[in-house]
Amino acid sequence: MSHTRYEPARPRLQRSELAVPGSNPAMFEKALASAADYIFLDLEDAVAPADKEQARRNVIEGLNQYDWRGQGKTICVRVNGIDTHYFYRDMVDVIEQAGHRLDVVLVPKVGVAADVYLTDALLTQVEAAKGIPHRIGIDVLIETALGMANVEAIAQSSKRLEAMHFGVADYAASMRARTVNIGGLNPDYPGDQWHASLTRMIVACRAHGLRPIDGPFGDFKDPEGYLLAARRGAALGIEGKWAIHPSQIELANEVFSPPAAEVARARRILDALAQAAKEGKGAAQLDGRMIDAASARMANVVVEMAAAIQARG
Repeated sequence: MSHTRYEPARPRLQRSELAVPGSNPAMFEKALASAADYIFLDLEDAVAPADKEQARRNVIEGLNQYDWRGQGKTICVRVNGIDTHYFYRDMVDVIEQAGHRLDVVLVPKVGVAADVYLTDALLTQVEAAKGIPHRIGIDVLIETALGMANVEAIAQSSKRLEAMHFGVADYAASMRARTVNIGGLNPDYPGDQWHASLTRMIVACRAHGLRPIDGPFGDFKDPEGYLLAARRGAALGIEGKWAIHPSQIELANEVFSPPAAEVARARRILDALAQAAKEGKGAAQLDGRMIDAASARMANVVVEMAAAIQARG
C-alpha cells in the first residue's frame, strides 16, 4: 500500500438522500418523519427564480424550528451555484442565522477546485464570526463536463469536503447526451451510458476519503427502474442515492443496507481470521474458500455499515 493516504471524511450514514424544495415548507415536517438518512433543503433547481428569497427564509426557519439531528438526520442545504447572484446570500444568510443547526452545504455544478475553495472560505469566516461550534461539511455535485474533467482536483480541494454526488440530469445536458430521462438508461446504448463517468467519480472519492453518492432517478412511478439503477451503483462502490419522492427512500435504504446474511458471513470471516492469527497463520479457509487480509478489509466495510445502521435505530 502507498505511504500516501488520505483520511476518510467524517462518517455519515447516507444510503437515502431526500430532496425537499425550500419553497414548500409544508414538506419539511414530513421529511423529518421519513426514513431518509440525509435531508437536503433545496434552494437551487427545485425553486423558481421568483421564489428564491422566500425559499431561503423558509429554509432558515425550518432549520431552526425542527430537531433534524434529534431524529437521526444529516441536515443539508443545497445552495445556488457560485455563478448566480443568489449564492453569496444563501451562504451568508443561512449560515449566519441557522449554521449552528446545519451539518452540510451542498454546492451544485462544481467545475474546478476553486469553487470549493470559495465555499470553504465563506464558511470559515461566518463560522468564526458567529461562533458556530462545529465545522460545517461540504458536499459537491459533479454534474458538468468541466466538473468531471477536474474531479480528481476537486476531490482534494478542501478538508471540509465529505461527499461527491453525481448529478445525472445536468451532466447529460452538459455532455449533450441524447436522452431526456433523468437517471434512466437509453435503449440505443449497449449498457449503462453513465457507467464510465460514475466510475471516474467513485475512484476520485475513494482515493481521497470521500463518499460517492448517486443522484436522482426521475420516474418515481418506476420502482424497479430505481432499484436497478441503485444496484448498479452499489456494485461499483456507490454509498447512497437520492430520493426525489418519498416512495424512493425505502428502496435506497434496502439496496445500500447489507443483507443480514452478508453481515453474518462478514463476521464469520473476521472470526475465522482472528483464530488463524492466533495460530500464526495469515490466511484461513471458510466454507471451502480461502480468506486473507483482503477478505478482512472487505468484511470490515460490511460490519461497519451494519453497525452504523443499527446505531441510527
